[in-house]
Amino acid sequence: MKITKANFITSAPSINECPQLNLPEFALIGRSNVGKSSFINAIVNIKGLAKTSNTPGKTQLINLFNVDNKFIFADLPGYGFAKVSGKMQNDWQKSLEKYLLKRTSIVSLIQFIDSRHEVQKNDKQMAEWIAFNNLPCFIIATKVDEISKSQVFSVCKKFEKELNLPVFPFSKNNSFYNNAIIDKLEELI
Repeated sequence: MKITKANFITSAPSINECPQLNLPEFALIGRSNVGKSSFINAIVNIKGLAKTSNTPGKTQLINLFNVDNKFIFADLPGYGFAKVSGKMQNDWQKSLEKYLLKRTSIVSLIQFIDSRHEVQKNDKQMAEWIAFNNLPCFIIATKVDEISKSQVFSVCKKFEKELNLPVFPFSKNNSFYNNAIIDKLEELI
């Protein structure tokens, strides 16, 4: 599948404000600042389509992106550390769970984990919650350009073994990994 265009659709505070778009949807989940927005920009090859930031917790709404009128990326607020109040983090968690369980157009979740670190406690909790709810999911190991090339395969295998989900490496600076990810997206739609 060749991606030729993508556009931002809307930001919404909850599932109730999200339009039904009649396209398969991929829900992007992960810790704050793990690289979900950078992933969107790199996969669709449009710099700045999804807003990126070095400040954890910048994504506070559900952001929907139409990709080639073939599928939707739903960039969801990150879990884990964010420079927001505990109440706001709790509200995000409730909204996130409702979205993931009730949004009928979701064909797969994509969980993002930073390849530079061990799998974090909240990454494991999210993977367990996904498995408990029997939701389809695969993992993107982000920031692989910041580890040695020889580590990429072993990190992905370690994540796969630990979380029992397929893992794909990703770098915003190296499109080498994008084809396998795009093939996976195409397979699921």
